[in-house]
Amino acid sequence: MSSTHFPFTAVVGQDDLRLALLLNAVSPAVGGVLVRGEKGTAKSTAVRALSALLPQVDVVPGCRFSCAPASPDPACPDGPHEPGAGSARPARMVELPVGASEDRLVGALDIERALSEGVKAFEPGLLADAHRGILYVDEVNLLHDHLVDVLLDAAAMGASYVEREGVSVRHDARFLLVGTMNPEEGELRPQLLDRFGLTVEVAASREPALRVEVVRRRLAYEDDPAGFAGRWAGDEHEVRARVVAARALLPKVVLDDTALLRIAATCAGFEVDGMRADIVMARTATALAAWAGRTAVRKEDVRQAALLALPHRRRRNPFDAPGLDEDKLDEILDRFPDDEPDEEPEPEPDPEPEGPDDGGPDGGGTPPPDEGPGQPAPPAPEGSGDDRSPEAEPSEPSEPRPEPQPAQGEAGADGPEQAAVRASEPFRTRMLSVPGLGEGGAAGRRSRARTAHGRTTGARRPRGQLTKLHLAATVQAAAPHQRARGRSGTGLVVRKDDLRQATREGREGNLVLFVVDASGSMAARQRMSAVKGAVLSLLLDAYQRRDKVGLVTFRGATAELALPPTSSVDAAAARLERLPTGGRTPLAAGLLKAREVLRIERLRDPSRRPLLVVVTDGRATSAGGVGGSAQGTPRELSERAALLLRAEGVTSVVVDCEAGPVRLGLAGVLAADLGGPSVTLDGLRADALAGLVKNVRTSVASTAGHSSNRRVA
Repeated sequence: MSSTHFPFTAVVGQDDLRLALLLNAVSPAVGGVLVRGEKGTAKSTAVRALSALLPQVDVVPGCRFSCAPASPDPACPDGPHEPGAGSARPARMVELPVGASEDRLVGALDIERALSEGVKAFEPGLLADAHRGILYVDEVNLLHDHLVDVLLDAAAMGASYVEREGVSVRHDARFLLVGTMNPEEGELRPQLLDRFGLTVEVAASREPALRVEVVRRRLAYEDDPAGFAGRWAGDEHEVRARVVAARALLPKVVLDDTALLRIAATCAGFEVDGMRADIVMARTATALAAWAGRTAVRKEDVRQAALLALPHRRRRNPFDAPGLDEDKLDEILDRFPDDEPDEEPEPEPDPEPEGPDDGGPDGGGTPPPDEGPGQPAPPAPEGSGDDRSPEAEPSEPSEPRPEPQPAQGEAGADGPEQAAVRASEPFRTRMLSVPGLGEGGAAGRRSRARTAHGRTTGARRPRGQLTKLHLAATVQAAAPHQRARGRSGTGLVVRKDDLRQATREGREGNLVLFVVDASGSMAARQRMSAVKGAVLSLLLDAYQRRDKVGLVTFRGATAELALPPTSSVDAAAARLERLPTGGRTPLAAGLLKAREVLRIERLRDPSRRPLLVVVTDGRATSAGGVGGSAQGTPRELSERAALLLRAEGVTSVVVDCEAGPVRLGLAGVLAADLGGPSVTLDGLRADALAGLVKNVRTSVASTAGHSSNRRVA
């Protein structure tokens, strides 16, 4: 397969994405770009194409850490370097795989040589390769927490540190951080989110002409990558020259007091946290002016900078819709009129390049009227996204859209179907966790697990490459053999068999599967509103603890998987808000559906332990199609289903939604069948005085106490 990247100037549409990337090329101090959008929207294609537009960098010959010849890093492991002439090479774009190890990212020390010889034998990692270039993380929201911590440190300090039991290596690591993500697969950790200077929301165009052009250009590229790139070489050269010119003009751009007041008022008006937003907006507005060939920052530069720098900084939780109120933005900017007319003459508009005429099956064809292939995203004052269809817009849980009811609702003992109701305000919940010690396959913050990071609990022989040395255990293993090994000096004679890996305990993320009763017995509006508010609160908790979530609902005659397990809690919240209620209660069907979902997920991700959260009042009034050859009442069938889950070791908790002065206690009976605790809606709150244990543990005594009540139904 050819290594030729799709040309940046051949990307159709996506003006904001191209502009944000080019602004970082002009001013790397802007701080990188986070590209959010649905799959198949040229996110990765545009990012990979950017490296070809960056100016070349001068490096010290032979330096593995890309030191600048004029000012080499005095602490460079390959140094010291004397200032002098260097060699030029293209700026690198380094990709960080989601599943990379920490040693692959920061580099690795040869621990054995360091202990026995005192030599800092260091192999550089991806951070060293990305120095003075681009570090690109595809699906950055799926990156493990320990890698996120390393990125945060490097982005904050501009350097990478490798520490191994007293042996330390440091080198410069200043890079342009670019990440892409699909919000449906989960949100990004807030600390890392704030490190991205700009964010862009992208969506596929719904305009047929643009979609046709995308397909035409992609097919032409795949047929002949080198020939296609050659046809766009002139446009690429023009943009590269414009980037170089904007970089040269950047130090001359004036950011006056009026522009600074507009920036400060905008950040204050949208209540963004901290001061990073103000600084990023200032740098972005300056880069916009330089990109336009001006030396003065205008109001439209500040406006565009706000649209790129603020949306991801004003979100308070994953259920908030991204974006800015542009009317409010204009109102804030208009409070600060220019002191005097701008006398700077308008630059001559660049003639719109016609681009290569590929007409035919192997070319790009004639571009659409609003898309000049060689004109990469001029700084227009309007933000992108106006052409997105409603399907591309994230839903807001605060404004549910009820599904249309059928002409005849499903009648039954529990009443007909009712429209969806709005969830009550979410609250902070007590922590639920899975007992025991997991293997830490899924990074997170819920249950105890063996992890690469955390407190040291012991030592073992390394399985594969040594990553965390347990120094005391290593010395203890080597000490008895010193005489036999002929030790004569002061150094310890250490062999590979002596090395011991430190075992550590931290936290892991789990699969939290919600099984929600949506039957008629739950359909009272205030009651269902409280139930949805509780589930929404648990979803927020799952987001903060880096869990995967899934949603099973049951009502009427069946149960359905409303949301397959995913890392996107906002997708779960959107499904929850549209959940109608009514009909009978097929509790057994809901439990068996959950069992099937967990079985499949166990095959897909065996290291992620599940936590089953059943939200119900415990009633069972319908077999839900599970009877078949199995005979019994709905209550007996649900008991058997619960015992199956318990026998398979599934950790469960039941959220008791029963209300009113007379309570049957059926949720407690279900909890006993599942082998887990039952907690009321009030007891779920973190500030409740009592009612919830932190870990999902059930003593033999509590199980026996509930067993006598199993036949209450």
